[in-house]
Amino acid sequence: MGGAVDGSDGGSGVTDEAGVGDWCGWREATERALYGPGGFYLRPEGPAGHFRTSVHASPLFAGAVARLLQEVAAELGGGEVAFVDMGAGRGELVTGVLAALPADFPVRAYAVERAARPAGLDARVAWVAEPPQGVRGLLFANEWLDNVPVDVAEADADGVPRQVLVRPDGTERLGARVADADAQWLERWWPLREPGARAEVGLARDAAWAGAVSTLSAGLAVAVDYAHTVDARPPFGTLTGFRAGRECAPVPDGSCDITSHVALDACAGPGAELVPQREALSHLGVTGARPPLSLASTDPAAYVRALSLAGEAAELVARGGLGDFMWLRERV
Repeated sequence: MGGAVDGSDGGSGVTDEAGVGDWCGWREATERALYGPGGFYLRPEGPAGHFRTSVHASPLFAGAVARLLQEVAAELGGGEVAFVDMGAGRGELVTGVLAALPADFPVRAYAVERAARPAGLDARVAWVAEPPQGVRGLLFANEWLDNVPVDVAEADADGVPRQVLVRPDGTERLGARVADADAQWLERWWPLREPGARAEVGLARDAAWAGAVSTLSAGLAVAVDYAHTVDARPPFGTLTGFRAGRECAPVPDGSCDITSHVALDACAGPGAELVPQREALSHLGVTGARPPLSLASTDPAAYVRALSLAGEAAELVARGGLGDFMWLRERV
């Protein structure tokens, strides 16, 4: 979505030629469209009504996260641990994790979400608007950071990064020169040199992730998202929309999801590591390997079940698909 350059230095709330003051930055527009009154993420159907994540692809994903939680608990020396599901949607992941854990496993489960608590959710799950402070255990953010709203910058004809302004119908124009902390972030993590080059300014995501990690007193924080690193940033950014299972233009009117890939390397704290989902899930026992053909003759029903699970696992670790997600793992 290329922005029309008008050369102005106007900021948020710019009034257009017709006198309508509805121009603002993408961060403000996205916040309103996703989380404001009647916002996309507050609708009853939830995210699952519009797109499919690893959680929805197979219960194997929740099972793997449950095993990771058990590993973290063992590293912490036992006792009750917390499982914090950031951006919980309608509780699909936390529900799957609780179902996959041993019945006697000592866990306190939290679902962090702005939407209202869904009916019928397991009573063991605390439904909260912010992550709990001072807990020990596993904080897991699956496709959360990509929906933390960010501003968009575009280099003008002189190569100067400017904020991209947008109206509710998706029309864009260039506004003020990017300055201060946002300009410093761009220069460090996503420098724009060529006219027309675009970037999503990830400063808000860095802060959101640091804040989430800081709530842990001990344990592991994991962010899972489509991502890119400083050596391979997309030249025109990744801002896009999703509606009813299909990619669409990102129009900030509340009718669609608005998302963009995450500069996870900028989010990472000291000692954090980035690994592809296929590698992370392989460590947790999800590989996509087919069952031995001999099982088909000795136990046909078991072979069919195992083959089905192998297909689900293969989707979770597939190159060019869910397997390309990156896991940011940060120990506390």
